[in-house]
Amino acid sequence: MPPDRHPGMFAPATLLTGIMLSLTFGAAGYFTTAEAIESDAHARFRSMARASQYTIDARIKSYSDVLRGAAGLFRAAPDTSADQFRQYVQQLDIKRNFPGIEVINYARNVHAPGLPALNEELRARLARRGVHDYEPLLAHPDRHTYTVLVYIEPLLPHSLTKLGMDLEARGTTRRVLANARDTGLPSASGTRIELFSGPNRSGLALRLPVYRADLPTDSVEGRRLAYIGSVGIGFGIARLVGGVLDEFPIRGARLVLTELTAVPPEPGEAPPSAILYDSLASPERPAPAAAPDDGSGFAASLPIEFNQRMWRADFSIPKSALYTRFDMYYPWLAAFAAGISTALLYALFQTLASSRRNALRMAEEMTRELRASQAKLQASHEKLRLLAAHAEQIKEGERKRIAREIHDDLAQNLLALKIEAEFLANRTRGGHRRLHARADATVRQIDVTIRSVRQIINDLRPNVLDLGLSAAVDWQVADFARRTGIECELVDDDGEHRIDDGCATAFFRILQESLNNVARHARATRVRIALQQQADMLTMTIRDNGVGMQPGSRNRHGSFGLVGVEERVGILGGSFSISSGLDVGTTVVVSIPVTPMYGSSDMAFPGPLATVPVAA
Repeated sequence: MPPDRHPGMFAPATLLTGIMLSLTFGAAGYFTTAEAIESDAHARFRSMARASQYTIDARIKSYSDVLRGAAGLFRAAPDTSADQFRQYVQQLDIKRNFPGIEVINYARNVHAPGLPALNEELRARLARRGVHDYEPLLAHPDRHTYTVLVYIEPLLPHSLTKLGMDLEARGTTRRVLANARDTGLPSASGTRIELFSGPNRSGLALRLPVYRADLPTDSVEGRRLAYIGSVGIGFGIARLVGGVLDEFPIRGARLVLTELTAVPPEPGEAPPSAILYDSLASPERPAPAAAPDDGSGFAASLPIEFNQRMWRADFSIPKSALYTRFDMYYPWLAAFAAGISTALLYALFQTLASSRRNALRMAEEMTRELRASQAKLQASHEKLRLLAAHAEQIKEGERKRIAREIHDDLAQNLLALKIEAEFLANRTRGGHRRLHARADATVRQIDVTIRSVRQIINDLRPNVLDLGLSAAVDWQVADFARRTGIECELVDDDGEHRIDDGCATAFFRILQESLNNVARHARATRVRIALQQQADMLTMTIRDNGVGMQPGSRNRHGSFGLVGVEERVGILGGSFSISSGLDVGTTVVVSIPVTPMYGSSDMAFPGPLATVPVAA
């Protein structure tokens, strides 16, 4: 018999095979890890880009809100003076609250006969500011109306020349303003305003039509008759989007904002550049080259809507900016670990194959470790069940606390607010019609809020649970029948099930989940709920006449309703069973051991939460 080969010695062919396997798995580990790191970095970059997109959208929306507020000022008081407009703009504090806005203005709609009076008004106002070379507007033979800038705030020396400007002089702007007048929507012509020389120094305008409050505006003809002018804002594009990159979590990102909706040039004008903003542009390099498409960086293109005009925000960043030093070395570490692991496993395999005794001994050792692991797993599972029970108790307690705090604080405050609003509505009835209407609308809104608060309280923890399990079950069954139209029959052998609050709450939640399953899946017309208590076991049976459960639906992926019910029952040490068949309905039976809520059955239950009154 040939002598046994030493376990640590392998044939050359075996050793070469092990080396090849180690290199193969090491390479696979390197490329897999590198791809995972790159995918994660790309996902983080796209998430950052989307956050910046949402920021730009939010700023544009805030500009529209500023326009609506200014339009409301002139709609309520068409004769608003320049001083009143200045005070209104000063109260907005646009430098702090809306840093991208450069000016807010008002353009009055004037017919040709009204131009002389408007010219005199503007000449007198400019003369008070030391400007005496105002060029009056002259009537154009082909036009009947003019939209003239009469108020600009803040009125700085360089903006004095804008007073008296006819916005309808440009054909593109005239068509956009006419469409806005007929639709009542904000308008943006896309025409660039050169604030200063150099790249990223231009601005855009946004306007909103203003109508008389005493004329109807529910038709195009009505809006044309009621049209008195428009309010507008001018904002710098760089200040709109420049701060977005300042908030970018990682330095080195580039943002290019491109106008996708073409702006028709006026006769004799060159078409404007489609690039609105480029974070890399500077006076020394006004047109930086596009980001290289060589795989060295990440890019994300996201759409931005600017009042019926479309922009495209192109974000780009070098991959190295998203990688940490560990990310650079991690693929090599993974390759080394995979190669070493493969070599060790292969050596182990060869050792096991050459020594049956070592294999048996190792198998016995693994069996002992497996049993120890199973014991630990069982202990961990039991701890998880206890933790789940504790978490469920905390969750229900927190729901109860939140519901009570909402009731005690928010609901009572709403009731007090409603009383005050009703008092104001009664005092303004007859004498102040608009104020009375607003106060009356406030009362109705408070009523809606109170009903919402009551619904929130019931969703968190229905007040009827404080009356006992029977009352809670009766209420839930009645509410389910009212909401779904399904006929419900409740059989309760005893109106007083004196059990602890945790058990009652669990029963109530189980009933809720079961009835929700009936409403969603059973297509039943009748449900029977039976509640019976024998000695220290409380049993609830829920039977419907629906279509029954499809085979395998109970263990369907993503369905956790029955799992949650079974887990609740297991936490309470009870039993759960479900039986069903096609077209014969479904029956759910839950039994839970219960203990008395108090030492004596004669002790009264604590009273329920008082309900919030709601006006009819």
